[in-house]
Amino acid sequence: MLILSLAILYGWRKNKRYHMKIPDDVMQTIDEEYNMESREGDTELSSFSLTKISKSTNAFANDKKLGEGGFGQVFKGVLDDGREIAVKRLSRTSGQGDENMLVYEYMPNRSLDLFIFDKIKSSILDWSDRFRIIHGIARGLLYLHQDSRFKIVHRDLKASNILLDVDMNPKISDFGLARLFREHENEANTNNIVGTLGYLSPEYAVDGTFSEKSDVYSFGVLVLEIVSGKKNRGFFHEKDNDNLLAHAWRLFEKGMAEELLGVDIRDSCVPSEVLRSIHIGLLCVQHYAKDRPNMPNVVLMFDKEGTLPQPRQPAFFVEGSVLQTNPISINDITLTTLEPR
Repeated sequence: MLILSLAILYGWRKNKRYHMKIPDDVMQTIDEEYNMESREGDTELSSFSLTKISKSTNAFANDKKLGEGGFGQVFKGVLDDGREIAVKRLSRTSGQGDENMLVYEYMPNRSLDLFIFDKIKSSILDWSDRFRIIHGIARGLLYLHQDSRFKIVHRDLKASNILLDVDMNPKISDFGLARLFREHENEANTNNIVGTLGYLSPEYAVDGTFSEKSDVYSFGVLVLEIVSGKKNRGFFHEKDNDNLLAHAWRLFEKGMAEELLGVDIRDSCVPSEVLRSIHIGLLCVQHYAKDRPNMPNVVLMFDKEGTLPQPRQPAFFVEGSVLQTNPISINDITLTTLEPR
């Protein structure tokens, strides 16, 4: 009888909640973490009624669908005031909720990977665009790690999670794997290694230890990918069997780092900016987390001229061998156990 009574009470409260009148105007979102502190004056997060979202996407019509990932479908919507939005409708099987949705700014140029890894579209982004994008991503990570109310470690920074607005300004997206760090908390451990192969730092991939330096490592990989136009995962240098990081390292040691630059952007490049970007990228992918700079220092390196410290050999320096993996992968989101050969 007690269980039955509780079930009836739960059902009544749930039914009442769903039939409450929700105003169409933008409301403040009540966030569980924010309840820990006073939110006076905080207007960063907003929520929308289901009616407004459904109307904006024409009831989630197929012709409004932008794509589909491991956590659900994404639709384009247009609000009554003309603002364009993207709505991620989280799947019931995603483990992130039941009919939960994320509403964010619509990015007409979609994601960075569609440009830098495409033989035709890669020429659209000249060096000035790429350097600005690198700098923008660095500043975005600086905000997450230091300037936001809570320190946020993204844990899945990669080219497909960098969205580009109409002016090709980068926005870090997809925080499905992100972790909030409380005050005085600097690192954490997990037995479930989640993320994308090619961007995982060694301490996270092997030991399950992650921190802001894990994001720094991913940022370094991303910088080298933007400069070269090549994916780290799957890159194979025909002469010495190197991966992208090892290839960049060898060129840097020989004083030939500029050869890493993609062919399509060599005419538009500023050599000093290219060399500085590669140098900073290599500093970020060093094997040990303690050797990598934090994001405030990374941004400072980009903003100011000056001598940079010498990087050490990058992590996952592959020479004729690769890591063995047992991945379970959905849309490049990978749950994996890694074992060195």
